[in-house]
Amino acid sequence: MARAAVPAYWLVDMDGVLVREETVVPGADKFLDALRATGRRILVLTNNSIYTPRDLSARLATLGLDVPEAELWTAALATAAFVQSQRPYGTAFVLGEAGLTTALHAVGYVLTDRNPDYVILGETRTYSFEAITTAVRLIAAGARFLAANPDPTGPSPEGILPATGSVAQLIRHATGKAPYFVGKPNPLMVREGLNKIGGHSEATVMVGDRMDTDVVAGIEAGLDTILVLSGVTKREDVERFPYRPGRIVESVADLVDEVAAVVPA
Repeated sequence: MARAAVPAYWLVDMDGVLVREETVVPGADKFLDALRATGRRILVLTNNSIYTPRDLSARLATLGLDVPEAELWTAALATAAFVQSQRPYGTAFVLGEAGLTTALHAVGYVLTDRNPDYVILGETRTYSFEAITTAVRLIAAGARFLAANPDPTGPSPEGILPATGSVAQLIRHATGKAPYFVGKPNPLMVREGLNKIGGHSEATVMVGDRMDTDVVAGIEAGLDTILVLSGVTKREDVERFPYRPGRIVESVADLVDEVAAVVPA
């Protein structure tokens, strides 16, 4: 990346890029510091819908990573922005955690199991058969089906966990209704993130660790893309996809020196 070509706006995935299984990726703190020191605008995008930005910022701080609330854009926030744009001040039945319910309340949504406009599925560690059954019945009765993200699994120190995408497929199989996924790889989440920081596609790069969510979302939103190999996608996997990232690096640590060398914007 030539110095003059270093983008002004950076959309950065969280899991696998900045953190990995409750530890900071080596060099991630220096990478963020270099971006800020040279006047770059940062937005950390995550398909995680469990935590509010405040809670997520605090969790990252305990790991030694400084990411303020204003630099976080979650699938929960993107989902709330989407429903508010489609059916303002509507109603929803939610399977999810505080990150999703707080975001929906903030845009004026009422959470209910009585004839809701939407059934909205987010990530949680406590899916219950009763709640899933309620969701199935509401969708069968006409509620519109949304899911915060399509990720079938998520990471944990003990190994992979079934995630939103897997539960979404269970509900889809029971109802015959496919959900609309708001989070990555939907470029909608990327464009909403750009709007949040006042970015422009021609001056923005998307940094992620997954070809099937981060890179394709960036490409479809018209951004330059960087794939890091510190997370899910491995170098040998790249050729299996019909699209390619603009660049491949081992981790964000490889970007520190060239970003730091840029004259502050």
